[in-house]
Amino acid sequence: MQLKTILNRVLKHSAFVYVGERLVETLAGPTVEVELRARANSRPRCRCCGRPGPGYDTLAQRRFEFVPLWGIRVFFLYAPRRVNCASCGIRVEALPWAAGKHRLTTAYAWFLARWAKRLSWKEVAEVFHTSWDNVFHAVEMAVQWGREHVCFRQSCVN
Repeated sequence: MQLKTILNRVLKHSAFVYVGERLVETLAGPTVEVELRARANSRPRCRCCGRPGPGYDTLAQRRFEFVPLWGIRVFFLYAPRRVNCASCGIRVEALPWAAGKHRLTTAYAWFLARWAKRLSWKEVAEVFHTSWDNVFHAVEMAVQWGREHVCFRQSCVN
């Protein structure tokens, strides 16, 4: 089974396509780089309002850290498009795998946040070969999500 097949089963995005993957040897050890591309017939969606609009141009390729596989770091490579939104102006497109300008994918942030409940943040960073700041941002994202979805009424408990 190919890595693209696994990613499509676990993290499929209708407007994006996994183009290819490669194993890269670095000083820190091997890493897998997975290149993504926007689907040919898709229009970029505004990051602010979520409406699709015409593409404006493409920015430089960015790396987004994904959940490690078999102890090997995984990165998504994608050159984000800018969208000419009618209501918001020119904005960078919304990326379903990342929130805002964060370089962690949301899947990896939730993964780190879950582990941070069991281990210290420093240990989580060491075990998964990431920075303490990444673990901090993952926990911060989880706490913010929890605060937004908390319900104090009795009807929410049932």
